[in-house]
Amino acid sequence: MQILKTRVLLVEDEDLARKTLSFYLNTIFDEVVLAKDGAEGLKLIEENFEKNDNFDLVLTDLNMPNVNGMQMIDEILELIPNQRFIIVSAHKNEEDLLKLINLRVCGYFVKPLNIDNMMEMLQKAKEEVIKDKQPKEVENKALIPLNNSYTFDLSANKLYHKNIIVKLSKKESEILDVLIKNIGELISVDKFKEIVWDDININDSSFRTVMKRLKDKIKDDDFIISHKGYGYIIEKVLSK
Repeated sequence: MQILKTRVLLVEDEDLARKTLSFYLNTIFDEVVLAKDGAEGLKLIEENFEKNDNFDLVLTDLNMPNVNGMQMIDEILELIPNQRFIIVSAHKNEEDLLKLINLRVCGYFVKPLNIDNMMEMLQKAKEEVIKDKQPKEVENKALIPLNNSYTFDLSANKLYHKNIIVKLSKKESEILDVLIKNIGELISVDKFKEIVWDDININDSSFRTVMKRLKDKIKDDDFIISHKGYGYIIEKVLSK
């Protein structure tokens, strides 16, 4: 049976609040990583994204030096559109709340912290994380086998590696979507530029960077075949 590890990033500039929250988070989640402001939080997000080891939950203050919480959230969502957040703040700002409604915000704590309420919310957040990580056993006609390790769910638009979701950035997802919709067809770099970037003149390096990140995430059993000078293809999987 696979052990499902849960990881949290805590971004908090106040030393006492960071120490207190870290203590309680460690009683619930398997790994808690700390950042002292939004800039440090973004750096950790990017470093872990490069290793395909994203955080299941980001717990963050809003008012912080260097990069504030709202700016950090906006930049994280550009990279990881399905990232979950819990907000910690000294007060509830209506303008911030309205903006957060459309984001994946699981909760909002107001300082000073009510420990009972906080623990209940954190436990529910963990349950949601575990549920997302659970293998999907139900047969689905929308599931496309790409090879022995990877499957794509057309209905949810998600890539699975042995029943575990592979977290992709927006551009990585869009590139994969083009290949999935044209399985068995060789797609040129110019075609990717036209569909994903809507700009045939975009620099080749922009495309190659995203494609490399995508292929790095599936390198243990890569199903995207490169034809140098021509393009990329996902070959059809023969029925057994």
